[in-house]
Amino acid sequence: MTNFAIIGAAGYIAPRHMQAIKATDSRLVAALDPNDSVGIIDSYFPDADFFTEFERFDRHIDKLCRSNHEHKVDYISICSPNYLHDSHMRFALRSGADAICEKPLVLNPWNIDGLIDIEKYTGQKVNTILQLRVHPSIVALREKVQSENKDTKHDVDLTYITSRGHWYLQSWKGDQKKSGGIATNIGVHFYDMLHFIFGALQENVVHHSDDTMAAGYLEYEKARVRWFLSVDYKYVPESAKAEGQRTYRSITVDGEEIEFSGGFTDLHNRSYEEILAGRGFGLEENRVAIETVSHIRNAPPLGATGDYHPFLKK
Repeated sequence: MTNFAIIGAAGYIAPRHMQAIKATDSRLVAALDPNDSVGIIDSYFPDADFFTEFERFDRHIDKLCRSNHEHKVDYISICSPNYLHDSHMRFALRSGADAICEKPLVLNPWNIDGLIDIEKYTGQKVNTILQLRVHPSIVALREKVQSENKDTKHDVDLTYITSRGHWYLQSWKGDQKKSGGIATNIGVHFYDMLHFIFGALQENVVHHSDDTMAAGYLEYEKARVRWFLSVDYKYVPESAKAEGQRTYRSITVDGEEIEFSGGFTDLHNRSYEEILAGRGFGLEENRVAIETVSHIRNAPPLGATGDYHPFLKK
């Protein structure tokens, strides 16, 4: 049986990892989180050892790895705050385990280079959760775009609004040094998706960026993309609000809506299946998306000029 440990067991995304571990007939043997509100573990792996201090968790993982125990850890799943991902992946590799890291992989492109060196030194591998790459609708769209034989580019509008309460800006997610800002925290997997479908990134323009909303323009080999991201409920369209929705997700290609709202609940399971089969997405697959969000974070916003997303008028 494949053994897992998890870092960040009390976080929002951790239950999806626990579910994926269980769905792949694997076992969670240890978990770490400074917050002890982790009763969710009982629903999946009540026998897992739990730690609130990294040092004790480190000692436990080391003991299991050195003793050739039946609970020796094969993978460490990383669900910690974004700015800690780099450190926790290094810990996993040096502990003799492969890493499975949530998005964003790291905050800066140069962090990828250091991790590549540690992979070579340890012989272990970093895998990442790029769940949209295994979504059936996205895979079908990519295949369609890749099979086309034309010089013109598609016109794409990406809109993602996921409402968050006042807690959001008071948490680590509201601290750009820890989360990377809104484009990194909620947008990175969409930028990866765009690169996955439409090819190499050629232009990256930022029109607006603040704590709760960002918008800009991206040009790829096969697409021109206007994008808009927000965690502010006021930007949710009235039609969606009327249906009681607090989240709005839309991708249009040449004016045609791409339906991919369903099928999200099983994407972590599918990602884990691919990783365990040796087909996980590694460090280099993340580079373009990390370069994209790093640029967005540091570029001066130009305002509502040029080809900007229509929601920016709001």
